[in-house]
Amino acid sequence: MAKFRITFRLALVFPVLLNLFCWPQDSASSRAEQTSPLPVQRIDPLLAESQSRLEKGNVSDAERSVRQYLEQHPMSADAHYLLGLILFKQVKPEDSLGEYTEGAKYRDPSPYDLEIVALNYVLLADYPDADKWLAKSLTLQPKNWEGWYYLGRTKYHENRFAEAIRAFQECLKLSPENVKAEDNLGLSYAGLGQIDDAIAAYKQAIAWQAQLLIKNPGPYLDMGTLLMDQNRDAEAIPYLVHAVEIAPQDSKVHQELGKGYEHQNQLAKAQAELEKAAALTPDDAALHFVLGQLYRKQGMIDKAKAELDRSETLRGTRALRDAVR
Repeated sequence: MAKFRITFRLALVFPVLLNLFCWPQDSASSRAEQTSPLPVQRIDPLLAESQSRLEKGNVSDAERSVRQYLEQHPMSADAHYLLGLILFKQVKPEDSLGEYTEGAKYRDPSPYDLEIVALNYVLLADYPDADKWLAKSLTLQPKNWEGWYYLGRTKYHENRFAEAIRAFQECLKLSPENVKAEDNLGLSYAGLGQIDDAIAAYKQAIAWQAQLLIKNPGPYLDMGTLLMDQNRDAEAIPYLVHAVEIAPQDSKVHQELGKGYEHQNQLAKAQAELEKAAALTPDDAALHFVLGQLYRKQGMIDKAKAELDRSETLRGTRALRDAVR
């Protein structure tokens, strides 16, 4: 069993979490926050108690008890893997990978273990390693629809769109009418420039959730964004309005709707949406720049200057922070 390579890219971790890895309404970080039951396996009763605590959401208690167990059983693969999962849920990818590496000395990891290893690399924005470990996990458990979904997202971020399409298609075979998978299938088609196929996928994702009380804004946002890229702003706006209705706290949907209104020269509406977006993500330098330009276009010179100065300050602060890292 090859040793897991731990990649220290702390500067990349938090942007990944904040942007949800650009996975519509999903991410490795959201997976880390889930407390779904772990795969059933026979383990020491004392360790099983720690696992139970984790399943109930008592992450700190679970960590403490596992570490106590490891003091007495330092060569327990089960304990190292469980601690690795706990650390993943705490969004500590390097520490988590260290525990999976240690556990692999004593027992080969399960497909689930390999999936968590891969998602740790997602948190580190190390997509090639995420790709590798997801592929290994799926070789052992090919009917894991979530694994195919995560592999598709990873391929997408590697710009390997054709492979992403195949992964999402496998996901859909195992999880029919999966809105997120269909939406991401559309994104992958768009990545290849297959616009008609992308639009068809977005429409399908929208149709599948038509009767649901809780909808995913992703297909509406992605459809609207694609249509704007095709200079079809009038068609795009209704989709973006729907996305805002579903996810009013999502800065991205307000920003895209604001862009659509600006393209239609509806500047007051554009201003309102961009202001909402900026309020939701106040540290987004690019967004403040866009808002400043819009103020300037409307002759609001003082407001424009304030926003452009704010953008410049944020860019400088970010550059300094990156240099320190």
